[in-house]
Formats: sequence, C-alpha cells, structure tokens
Amino acid sequence: MGTRAETYAAILHTVYGALMANLLLVVGCLPLVVGVIVTDPARSWPLLALLTPGCTPALVGVFAVLASLGDRPSDAGVLRTFGRAWRASWRRATGLGALAVGAVVVLGVDTRWAWGRQIGALVIPVLAVLIVLVLATALLALVVLAERPGVRLRDAVRACGYLAVRRWYLTLVSLTVLGLLVQLVALRPALALGLAAAPLLYLVWANSRYTLRPALDPPLPIGAVAA
Repeated sequence: MGTRAETYAAILHTVYGALMANLLLVVGCLPLVVGVIVTDPARSWPLLALLTPGCTPALVGVFAVLASLGDRPSDAGVLRTFGRAWRASWRRATGLGALAVGAVVVLGVDTRWAWGRQIGALVIPVLAVLIVLVLATALLALVVLAERPGVRLRDAVRACGYLAVRRWYLTLVSLTVLGLLVQLVALRPALALGLAAAPLLYLVWANSRYTLRPALDPPLPIGAVAA
C-alpha cells in the first residue's frame, strides 16, 4: 500500500513539475510568446529574433527544473530551482542567445541571397550545415549552464561544438524535437505551451545530457573535452 501511494505521489509530483515548467517558460518568454501570438511570424521575424535571446535564461531554468523532477519538487522547490538557474545564467545565456541568433540571421540572409543563383548549389549546403552547428552548439551550451552554473562560457561553447559534431546523430534528434516544439508554438501556442513544452523539452534535455556525458560526468574541466 505504501509503495503504491509513493508511486502515485511521484507521478503527481512529476506532472506538477512539468506543468510548472510550462508556466515558468511562458513567464520567462512572455514578450516572445506575445509576439508570436499577435503578429505574423513570417513578417515579424526581425522583431522575434530580437526577443529570442531574452528567453534563453528561462530555457536554462526549465532544463534545471526538468533535471530535478526525480527529486519530487515542491512548489517552493520548483520556483527555487528555476530562479537559481535563471539568476546564475541570465547574463551568459542571453549573450549566447544573442550571438547564436545573430549568426543564424546572417547565415539565413546569405542563404536567401544565394537561393536561385549558380553559386547557391555550392554555398547553400555549407550555410545550412553552419546554421545547424550554431543551433546545436547553443542548445548544448544552455544545457551545460543548467548543469554547471559556474562553467566558463568559452569552454562550454568549445566543448559543445565538438560534441555536437562528434555525436551528430544525437544532435539531429534534439534539433528535430526542438523544431517540432517551435512548429507547435507557431500553429497551436496554447497547446504547445500549456501541455507539450515540458515533455518535448525533457526529451531535448535528456538527449542533450547524454550527448554531453563526456564533458559533464568526468571531474575534468569541460574545456578539456575539446582540447
């Protein structure tokens, strides 16, 4: 009887933590969420690109909350975990997000320019690979910030870029799931942010955490992985 009650309690705590993660993600990304809902993303993408870096600390906080779901978080525990990760990462996560978004915008504009031109057959595949590498490196680095708040961002980016390429099959899984979430947010914001965000982000976090095992599990400086 006690085991069954503990199982039910664990399930309820997990569901509660996932719902709280969704809520905290919406609060942390509120300007971007409002922009997606009230504008046409195809036309307002420059504004959305400017707002996106502000969401990265919230994403780090959500990753930290998802990582703690096995600890049966209480209300204070979830908020404390999110707040601690947000405060510890907001400067570096926002800077990383700004660099990543800027790089993707530049590469995307270059891709648009090359589209339909003779040089496009040579340049576009290279640009597409660079876009994927930038997104994968930034995503893995955000997971690192959730796991190791005190890590140097330069070391994290270098190790994440190396592992994103070395474990490319895992990288593609994470980016595919993240792309599905982005598509859901664009098409069905309430469903995506109310229910689907936490399960999909948990898959992204778990897969990224596995990708980062060589960097996170050994008691070595994370930059040594890519050395």
